[in-house]
Amino acid sequence: MQIHQLSSIKQKRHRRVGRGGTRGNRSGRGGKGQTARTGARLRPAIRDLIRKIPKLRGVPAGRYKKQGPKQYRTFFAVVDLDQVEKKFSEGDVVNPKTLLQKRIVRRIGGKAPSVKILGGGTITKKLKFEGVEMSKTAQEKTQHVV
Repeated sequence: MQIHQLSSIKQKRHRRVGRGGTRGNRSGRGGKGQTARTGARLRPAIRDLIRKIPKLRGVPAGRYKKQGPKQYRTFFAVVDLDQVEKKFSEGDVVNPKTLLQKRIVRRIGGKAPSVKILGGGTITKKLKFEGVEMSKTAQEKTQHVV
């Protein structure tokens, strides 16, 4: 060992910066400004978007309608008597399934809908109505058919 190879034993001074975290002078908080400060939190943007969306309460609109003491009641596929008169022959059974087959009503959600027959038009054929709601005028007109 020669004299130029000797080094003095100095204690290195440790720089104390940033406090907390192990990332140096900014403690893992990035640059300056609001985000670098304690207690400063930015509101998530999604929260503001959620507040702007109108709230839909109760049963989804379109499927049910509010009516008197029965709060939710299903809608009916409405059919007039003259439509039934055209498509069906004497003695046929009129029910949601046959109305689907004759393409008078369409499926709702992949199922045969609830059907209500109204008294529009006239009827001359004797038909059997099963599983179908009927209005008062439709009932009167079908009873008088001979």
